[in-house]
Amino acid sequence: MLDSKGISIDEYITLAKENSAQMIQYRNKNADIEFIKEQLIHIRTIYDGFLIVNDAIELVEYCDGVHLGQEDLLSIDEDIVKAVRMVRSVVTEDKILGISTHNKEEVLQANTLDLNYIGLGAYRSTDTKKDIIGILGDSLEGIAQESKHLVAAIGGVRLDDEFTHVTYNVIGSGLLK
Repeated sequence: MLDSKGISIDEYITLAKENSAQMIQYRNKNADIEFIKEQLIHIRTIYDGFLIVNDAIELVEYCDGVHLGQEDLLSIDEDIVKAVRMVRSVVTEDKILGISTHNKEEVLQANTLDLNYIGLGAYRSTDTKKDIIGILGDSLEGIAQESKHLVAAIGGVRLDDEFTHVTYNVIGSGLLK
């Protein structure tokens, strides 16, 4: 997404810091693992907040934790509970583990899992995910109240959005408007 908008990682981190971002999720579905590793190492030199990597469990040592989508969990095991247990054996308790959720049922299931937070959404459609089913919009906050975990709104969140029961997902297009 940054490349398509002509924004470098350094510029993005500067924007994140200017907007008091406490956590950044690095998500790059197209790069190889070595490039992602280099990017995580670089981000660590310019950003001292929490750094989460999307999907790349094998790179957890270079950041503070891992975020996985439902599809990524299902690729580990068809039983989400087992998948999270397997991931947690690698992403140890000293690291952050979060997963994406999209509805009340997934939030309630996440309540039974050893997680630090959930991402809940999509709040609205985004440029990067045009095929989103089930935009939550105004129902997001009500569903978030069902979670025992910290909740980050994901998908189409902007800086001017206001939530009571969720935090902002700073990796989204919100910083870029």
